[in-house]
Amino acid sequence: MAGISPEAPHRPGVVIGIIFNPTARGDKARQFRAHLAELGPDVRVLPTAGPGHARTLAATLAAEGFATITAAGGDGTVNEVLNGLAETPGGLERCRLAVIPLGTVNVFAKETGIPTGFHRAWSVIQAGRERLIDLPQAEFSDADGNLETRYFILMAGAGLGARAIERVDWELKKRFGPLAYVWAGCQAMRPPHPKVTVEFDGTRHRAPLIEVGAGRFFGGRFVLFPGAHLEDGQLGVTLLTKLTWLSLIRLGCRVVLRQLRTNSETVVRRTQLVKLSCPTPMPLHLDGDLVGHLPATLTIRQRALRVLVP
Repeated sequence: MAGISPEAPHRPGVVIGIIFNPTARGDKARQFRAHLAELGPDVRVLPTAGPGHARTLAATLAAEGFATITAAGGDGTVNEVLNGLAETPGGLERCRLAVIPLGTVNVFAKETGIPTGFHRAWSVIQAGRERLIDLPQAEFSDADGNLETRYFILMAGAGLGARAIERVDWELKKRFGPLAYVWAGCQAMRPPHPKVTVEFDGTRHRAPLIEVGAGRFFGGRFVLFPGAHLEDGQLGVTLLTKLTWLSLIRLGCRVVLRQLRTNSETVVRRTQLVKLSCPTPMPLHLDGDLVGHLPATLTIRQRALRVLVP
């Protein structure tokens, strides 16, 4: 593929690195491939070889001194690139994160106003307008029970959402996009519904659905965290204390109508630290990908991430 050379050394004057999933499908991915030749000599494009590779490539580019590192993909690719920057000494201070949205939903692009068309997204990167946003962090148990630290760009969660992601048929996702999550969510609604213990600001709740966000949006432009801002140093917390089809429908209606607030079955809060635990094995998702299991502690670093936005 033109412009892609994973082993090529960093050349003087090459200041923009782009990390791209070559297996990405859809119109946005096809547009990106078609325009690779237009990117110019000051751009280096690297393909990923599988899950987790974008993180390694981002760390390599950050260590080589690239000023701008771009995630060309969905929110999962953005998450991996972010973590590659964060794990590189001085990476967050030296590098700006840019995004060319190619994924199914692209929540981060919607949150920051980054356009989905290739030319408009590329013009945002070329303009170089920088914004400092908050950087959420999760400490959790990995597959071996060891404590791991990882960053997320927007969202984290456990309970129904994480259990639904665990059931996603990835071939179905390639064919039908977000509908694959709807089907997986229906499967996750089968009992039992284990409850997660959620602790923040001296309070404790037990909930079968818990989502945490740095911005407003979830699953597209659905406002699950009302009043959230990317620079206020707080995490939005939304949890459902009782999980039935009726309570889930009521929650969905309130989200769609942008009338979500605390009531008898829903808790909506803003805080700086959230602890999650569960007596039974419970997966944790970050930006829509499963990364480990509870217990987990979620915190936030205010205005610690440099991003390019319109």
